[in-house]
Amino acid sequence: MSRIAVVTAGRAEYGLLSPVMRAIAAAPGLELLTLVTGTHLEPAFGETVQAITADGFHVDARIPMALGDDSPAGIAASMGLALSGLVEALVRLKPDLMLVLGDRFESLSAVQAAMLAGVPVGHIAGGDITEGAFDDGIRHAITKLSHLHFATNAQSADRIRQMGEDPARVHVTGSPGLDVIRLSPAMDRTALEALLGAPLGDRNLLVTFHPVTLAQDNGLSQFQALLAALDTLPARTVKWFTRPNADPGHAALNATLDAWAGTRSDVRVHASLGQTRYLGLMGHVDAVVGNSSSGLYEAPSFRIPTIDIGDRQGGRLAAASVIRCAPTLSGIVSALAEAETLDCSKVINPYGDGHASERIVSVLNTLADRRSLLAKAFHEVSA
Repeated sequence: MSRIAVVTAGRAEYGLLSPVMRAIAAAPGLELLTLVTGTHLEPAFGETVQAITADGFHVDARIPMALGDDSPAGIAASMGLALSGLVEALVRLKPDLMLVLGDRFESLSAVQAAMLAGVPVGHIAGGDITEGAFDDGIRHAITKLSHLHFATNAQSADRIRQMGEDPARVHVTGSPGLDVIRLSPAMDRTALEALLGAPLGDRNLLVTFHPVTLAQDNGLSQFQALLAALDTLPARTVKWFTRPNADPGHAALNATLDAWAGTRSDVRVHASLGQTRYLGLMGHVDAVVGNSSSGLYEAPSFRIPTIDIGDRQGGRLAAASVIRCAPTLSGIVSALAEAETLDCSKVINPYGDGHASERIVSVLNTLADRRSLLAKAFHEVSA
């Protein structure tokens, strides 16, 4: 029996991890351990640990990070809390492998903790490129601290191998977020409106804008351009916002959003929609707007346009339904107009077929022993 510790630190990441967690829990040869940290434990971000327990998962460790201060010093202090708390949890729980996803600073603390505790790491969604955020470097650092790799596409798997990782440990599985879409029945409009507590509009946009951590103002001016562009739309278009993540600059984005939304009847703001409402809403909106990876990972499966603003997701593999635009008023207005007529009926999602969890668990079921996993050699790429 292999004990697999899954670390989750936020709503978006959990949405991708939850099908993998279910598959681990159901596998006869595996035991799931759930380690919860980050915004999951913060009331200001919706305290989404409640969604994890509501889904039936037992939380084996809660590691608070005190994410109220989004300055560089505040983020560093939060990462320190995560590092020490996760080391304690890993030493206590003694997993055979720790599984993380993506490119968040919370996940970087987790893999550092695993290194100190002598726990091998499995990494989902390595090898991607996001040129406009420091997440890009974090993701690649996590790859080098990991021992098994579950890439969402072949291009990303190639990049992982280019970083000197053993090709035998690199697996193309697809994105587990597509598993949720495949397994979840479509939600009808009436049921969705009941869950949202508000009616849908004649047209609807799902909007998420996260800090742009490589921009001097962390993306505030880009966000202001987005809001100005949305003001050009008629009131019959309802704008459904989910708040930004905990990256540096989130406080200024939230304050700007609150001031703008407070006087508008066609705007709905949620700290977190949760997986059911978020994907349910994605199935009914006319477009996804902002700079979230969900616009590239999940939205193409619903065959709706994504307006990807700026370069936060720059370089990431994108379907034909993704409209990339400059983070300016004119650029966003133009993209909004293009989205109204874009035909996405034949779009193919490049991130897999909705069976990623099965492939990941198949690999986990044949884990090598800890000592073998921890031993890594750099593999040269032939010219």
